Amino acid sequence: MSNEGVIYRVAGPVVTATGISPRMYDVVQVGNEKLMGEVIKIVGDHTIIQVYENTSGVKPGEPVVNTGRPLAVELGPGLLHSVYDGIQRPLKVLNEKMGDFIFRGVTAPGLDREAKWDFKPLVAEGDVVSPGQIIGEVMEGTMLHKIMVPPTMSGKVEKILAGSFTVEETVAVIDGQEVTMMQKWPVRAPRPVAEKYQPTIPLVTGLRVLDTMFPLAKGGAAAIPGAFGTGKTVTQQSLAKWSDAEIVVYIGCGERGNEMTEVLTEFPELTDPKTGNPLMNRTVLIANTSNMPVAAREASVYTGMTIAEYFRDMGYNVSLMADSTSRWAEAMREISSRLEEMPGEEGYPAYLSGRLSEFYERACRAKTLCGEDGSISVIGAVSPPGGDISEPVSQNTLRIVRVFWALDTKLRERRHFPTINWLT
Repeated sequence: MSNEGVIYRVAGPVVTATGISPRMYDVVQVGNEKLMGEVIKIVGDHTIIQVYENTSGVKPGEPVVNTGRPLAVELGPGLLHSVYDGIQRPLKVLNEKMGDFIFRGVTAPGLDREAKWDFKPLVAEGDVVSPGQIIGEVMEGTMLHKIMVPPTMSGKVEKILAGSFTVEETVAVIDGQEVTMMQKWPVRAPRPVAEKYQPTIPLVTGLRVLDTMFPLAKGGAAAIPGAFGTGKTVTQQSLAKWSDAEIVVYIGCGERGNEMTEVLTEFPELTDPKTGNPLMNRTVLIANTSNMPVAAREASVYTGMTIAEYFRDMGYNVSLMADSTSRWAEAMREISSRLEEMPGEEGYPAYLSGRLSEFYERACRAKTLCGEDGSISVIGAVSPPGGDISEPVSQNTLRIVRVFWALDTKLRERRHFPTINWLT
């Protein structure tokens, strides 16, 4: 067994390969076009891979190469004001390369390799630093971007530089290891914190019906279930603009293209009421529309959460909007059926509740490794078919989150927005 094998079977986005010996969740390159995929199941000599791109035309016998690395995101200066797809490919760069339609097998780095950032060191040579400690800072637009020691590194600072650098150039040497402004972190592994706090401080949303009747704590999780047209996306946009969070991460997970287009066009035009600058200056957008491969929907949720954890580790309060977790669950249902797993209620996989809880439990208010307090508040939209919240995704979400902002169809018919019925 080696890192190179061949395709044995193709079933939509699920590909079975032989001849490789990977670990779970390793990233692999599939087919002649080197499509990106991730190992999700290993059965004897057969490796099952979910492919994040369209597999049309891929056939048995084509090569499969194991990279030996998990799916990871690039973290560093340049994240803010960016628009990514589900696997952190910058859409602006892809548009410049190939136009409005993305070709298969094309990759692009998540952070600009040519942009230079003015690095200001905050430690001196000879200092002993710990994991997550802030060693310098750069200005990213109007936001202060803090450069931290990677969570897996500590030791004595042998060298520290000041000046203008790219994200790949060395800015410090700690115990013989070079440190750059860019970190890579696997999306499925939560970033560590020193201590998690009880959620006792409210997140001021700026919407009176929420702050008065259904308050959300910083570091808490909320769900917005509602039928089509009740205002889930608009409510999340209002929270992004008016809530007292410093950073906004917006994940469009499986949403219709016209809704995502509306977000992409309106967010740059929204004015931040705190600074008067465009809201995009403190926002990261992840666009994964419903016509993109279903496997990338799951990746988009984890990608957004890892980026949010990175800013939380700097001591910022982050609002993460996931729109919508129902589309993510539908993607899990399709992948599960391709794997021929035993279906649960309404065809959803038996592990639906576990995956939802893994996602929402990464929301927290915590003391970070650098000693500052930061938080991630997660607001997930749920799109139950016909507005029936007795379906599995809504019910499993209700068991996990502490705040449930149900939207009322009758209020929508009266043009009463936000359509949150304070009586029910």
